Amino acid sequence: MATAARVSPLTTVFPSVLRTRVRVRASRVMASAGCVPAVIVGGGRVGRMLQSLGDGRDVLVGRGGTVPAEFEGPILVCTRNDDLDAVLQVTPPSRWDDLVFFQNGMLEPWFQSKGLNEADQVLAYFAVSKLGEAPVDGKTDTNPEGLTAAYGKWASAVASRLQNGGLSCKVLEKDAFQKQMLEKLIWIAAFMLVGARHPGASVGTVEKEYRSEVASLIAELAAAAAAEKGLTFDEGMEDRLCAYSRAVAHFPTAVKEFKWRNGWFYSLTEKALAEGKPDPCPLHSAWLKELKII
Repeated sequence: MATAARVSPLTTVFPSVLRTRVRVRASRVMASAGCVPAVIVGGGRVGRMLQSLGDGRDVLVGRGGTVPAEFEGPILVCTRNDDLDAVLQVTPPSRWDDLVFFQNGMLEPWFQSKGLNEADQVLAYFAVSKLGEAPVDGKTDTNPEGLTAAYGKWASAVASRLQNGGLSCKVLEKDAFQKQMLEKLIWIAAFMLVGARHPGASVGTVEKEYRSEVASLIAELAAAAAAEKGLTFDEGMEDRLCAYSRAVAHFPTAVKEFKWRNGWFYSLTEKALAEGKPDPCPLHSAWLKELKII
């Protein structure tokens, strides 16, 4: 939605194989020591969970609410990507540099369009299955330390809040965070597209039965992203992404939020073709056409 000030819950973080649950009541007690109070935008599962890890001084902003200009501290944005314009509408411009975005997908073009080039972000690898339930951390057999990461001026405060609640979170510099963000974007784009080609396939099914397909797509998308951003990914991406898929094996597959996910890779295709260059993502393009997505 582009104009209405509706704030929806974030619904795109993914669960983990590790089923250790953290009791919310206990988390509140743990988090009370040294927790930086925050404004939390979005009263859904993630927003309420983050509030439960605070010490009672947080301000929760739901639908139709306005972010207070006088409240110091981070503004944790826990809405759907399509609601981000509405979030800016209810946030005083003087507070925009305190926004911390928890969304999945490629947000950089949107950040640039809004002058938020240094925006704080959190790459969330945890899940809250129901409103009020304790979160489940995202850990894999290749990354048992956890994958959740934060970047920006409020990164340490966010990491402390999550860690006080028993969740993992590392603080990264911008370049390292960008690589990890792109890696997760590749995971979403590749596994969801391959799964969509095989109706009913879960993420685990893709990893187990269609490994060669998804491996080819991962390699293609990684090469295109690396060339576009001028970076080099760490070795072992396929193994890491497949390990994460085993951790969320039951998760269904579907190509969703095209603008924020597969759409970024297709924009690289469109740019290359407009310049008379070969498609950097020919397999990706062919499968999008096969499914009549483009």
